[in-house]
Amino acid sequence: QNIAFNEVARQAILTDPEFHGGHYYEHGVVPARGLKLARMVGHITYLSDDSMAEKFGRSLRHGRNTYSYDVEFEIESYLRYQGDKFAGYFDANTYLLTTKALDYFDPAFEYGGNLDAALARATADFLVVSFTTDWRFSPARSREIVYALLHNKRNVSYAEIDCPAGHDSFLLDETRYHKLLSAWFDRIEV
Repeated sequence: QNIAFNEVARQAILTDPEFHGGHYYEHGVVPARGLKLARMVGHITYLSDDSMAEKFGRSLRHGRNTYSYDVEFEIESYLRYQGDKFAGYFDANTYLLTTKALDYFDPAFEYGGNLDAALARATADFLVVSFTTDWRFSPARSREIVYALLHNKRNVSYAEIDCPAGHDSFLLDETRYHKLLSAWFDRIEV
């Protein structure tokens, strides 16, 4: 799903008339519409269904349906605001390259899809943390990494934190997460 959402976001930028094949600065413009849409799509994936429902639900901005294509729901207002803000400071080519790099990242690719083989030469100690409602990087994917490390007899600690905020959980003031990280970093020798 990550690759699919990233592709929709990229297409929003690539098909923006102001994109000009990536040479928009030469034309004195930026593909703001595409960046806005890309961020709106991305932002949906950062939140869990529960956190979005709690924060916005079906709340109407004006308390009633206006039956128009203008902003009616609070979530529409929020997504448009986030998109406009993002389009004002982020570079479109950087967004394209970053999402493509994320899509290509697959540590097991050069090992025929075998994650155990990919991690066989790892020598570090590992801390893997996942959040129950993060579907961008789900606990199931994190456990795959943990199992591959354990198969290779590597030192790995794993925590799955029950947090309703989705992918953005790691950015929030989540006490359990911060205590876990602090304890992990305290044991590392400098």
